[in-house]
Amino acid sequence: MQNYGTKAKVGNTEINVYTEGSGSSTIIFMAGSGVGCPTLEYKPLYKRMSDKYRIAVVEKAGYGLSGKAQTERTVENLVEESRSALKCLHIEPPYILAPHSYSGFEAIWWANTYPDEVIAVLGIDMGFPNMMKAQAEEIPHEKKKAMVAKSRALMQKIAKRGLLDKLLRNKTVNASGLLTGSELTAEEKQTYEEVYYKNIASEAVFEESILAEANAEKAQSTGYLKCPACFIVSNMRSPVKALTWQQAAKDYAEKCNAEIHLLNEGHTLYAGIPDKVAEIFLAFLRERAKD
Repeated sequence: MQNYGTKAKVGNTEINVYTEGSGSSTIIFMAGSGVGCPTLEYKPLYKRMSDKYRIAVVEKAGYGLSGKAQTERTVENLVEESRSALKCLHIEPPYILAPHSYSGFEAIWWANTYPDEVIAVLGIDMGFPNMMKAQAEEIPHEKKKAMVAKSRALMQKIAKRGLLDKLLRNKTVNASGLLTGSELTAEEKQTYEEVYYKNIASEAVFEESILAEANAEKAQSTGYLKCPACFIVSNMRSPVKALTWQQAAKDYAEKCNAEIHLLNEGHTLYAGIPDKVAEIFLAFLRERAKD
């Protein structure tokens, strides 16, 4: 397995952080739930931005080459561990947070709790508290726990690399198409696959799922995002009937006066249309820098 990044000792675990590029601000890429190898997952996007900005990919405990989670997966702990790892490696603010999916809750908490550290948020189809609230109202917590238990059992079977793994390959390890695309080298594809399977049954991911409602609620308790924000939103199917994925994003963007782009693309749009995503974000940052 090819090593990448630098490990920071945080509490009783290690957090792996990959960096490239240079600049006075650092774009912090934050992984969505269950993204096994964040550093290679988001490479198609950040390699198109690292000639203008320094980028850092923080691999949470239980993700990538980081150690196992040793603390409860609350939004406070997730954010504090990321902040500690960055500071340990002398990656100082100001930060531009680039959260994907679940880490949207972390980004809102971070930006609102430490406003002196965060100058902007670039939402890569990020999750919003209003969507999680709607989901909590439709899906009782006990049912959610049962769904997570079912997912855990499935991932444990897939980890054995048998027939089920082969059948579900394009919904699991190759969901973003990176293993059959040209964005990663042959060596990177091998590393991506090895790291993915190392983390496929990570308890941290399942615990995050169980705590999603509580973490979204805590994020919302800090108020709406107060810093400049740009949201790129996919056409992902909503997990609930009451609210579409794009409508939730539109409603949230309106409350915090964010720039929003609704695209007819899937949840892994950072890998599917990286040129378009990078173009939108870089244009936003150029405009924001004028303020």
